[in-house]
Amino acid sequence: MKYGFWQTLSWIIIYLGLALLPTALAIGFQVPPARSFPAEFGAMLGLLALGVLAMQPAVSGRHRWFAEGAGMDNVLQFHRQLGIFALLLVLAHPAAMLSADPAYLAFLDPRADLMRAASLSFVVFATLVLVTSSLLRLTFGLSYERWRTLHGVLSLLIVTGGLGHALLVDNYFAPDWKKWVLVCLVGLGLLLILDSRLLRPFRMLRRPWRVVEVIQEPGDATTLVFEAEGHTGMKFRPGQFAWLTLGDTPFSLQQHPFSICSSAVRTDRLAITAKALGDFTDGLSEVKPGTRAWLEGPYGVFFHDAASSRGAVFIAGGVGITPIISMLRTYRDLGSDFPLCLIYANSDADSILFRAELDEIAAKLPLTLVYVLTKPPEDWHGETGYVDADLLDRYLPEDNGVIEYFLCGPPPMMDSVEPVLIARGAALNRVYSERFNLV
Repeated sequence: MKYGFWQTLSWIIIYLGLALLPTALAIGFQVPPARSFPAEFGAMLGLLALGVLAMQPAVSGRHRWFAEGAGMDNVLQFHRQLGIFALLLVLAHPAAMLSADPAYLAFLDPRADLMRAASLSFVVFATLVLVTSSLLRLTFGLSYERWRTLHGVLSLLIVTGGLGHALLVDNYFAPDWKKWVLVCLVGLGLLLILDSRLLRPFRMLRRPWRVVEVIQEPGDATTLVFEAEGHTGMKFRPGQFAWLTLGDTPFSLQQHPFSICSSAVRTDRLAITAKALGDFTDGLSEVKPGTRAWLEGPYGVFFHDAASSRGAVFIAGGVGITPIISMLRTYRDLGSDFPLCLIYANSDADSILFRAELDEIAAKLPLTLVYVLTKPPEDWHGETGYVDADLLDRYLPEDNGVIEYFLCGPPPMMDSVEPVLIARGAALNRVYSERFNLV
């Protein structure tokens, strides 16, 4: 995370202020006659749910102005947890109201008020589908493209339905001015959905890219090289990532995040490397040079400032080398001279990506390069087994209070390495992890 304490605190306060605005608006001005405590408590749960749901598009929409320094993976993890929280609120709201007075069951009776009953029932059902499909997408066998469509449509309808329910109940928001303030707040969330799904692809039309090389890599991986068409390209920090769409239009459900693995010195020629993992990545090896592409970015805080003199330690596993090779290529092109250490783990020697280039970079930079294999060949003279505390003690320099640590690879490796680094004296704000689990 690149944010400091006060920046983080500021974003938390802004988020809470907006999420709690419907509740504050309801109970702070022109309050209607009080009901029983369970009824009022249930109503507050519903208003809080509406505020959280209205803020979800800001959290998840890849908006650069929203907490960019927190890191996209952290922001989206926050979004997931808030989705679960919103679901609990949505389910608890009618349960609390009905426990307070069974007469509220009429709110679900379409004979009493069709629109009110439909909006409430739909929000509960749609929120349940939205959250469970997001958490269990792979379990349900739901492709990313279909999930993205479902997620976008349900998000739009849930926020609209929640707004409609709050207005049609006509209790806390009976005054017209309250209705307009609530419409503006929730309408902002709806506009953010439209911006991320429609307006952003429209803006991307002015910045097309073209695939110029397709390179088959070890370990069933493929590198795609892109060149900008009619524009200066994308200025990025080494280690950041972009969302890729292949095809003649950016208005596509097929959009996937990949780390940029090329040097940041050149902005009009970018590259990504991905391993075939049984999804969209399986088709990358079949992409033809000349294919139109669209790159949205850059995103992420997984980067080391190449202009600083701070040392850096990189610990990678498998295809997790991709953001790190971008940093190393940039350092090579800039002629950097600060100390570096890379520990790169793979299952076997044939899976090592960029091995010849890494060896070349290690000869040019003050880079300690360590390969680790779990299934080494008989003639292997490097490290074997797993990246553990003993191996790190042998190769890592003593922590001097400024070294930054970058981890990218399989979750088990990262989960075991992070505590070791902290025990060695690495502060949490100098340990950066990229888990490749954004979607």
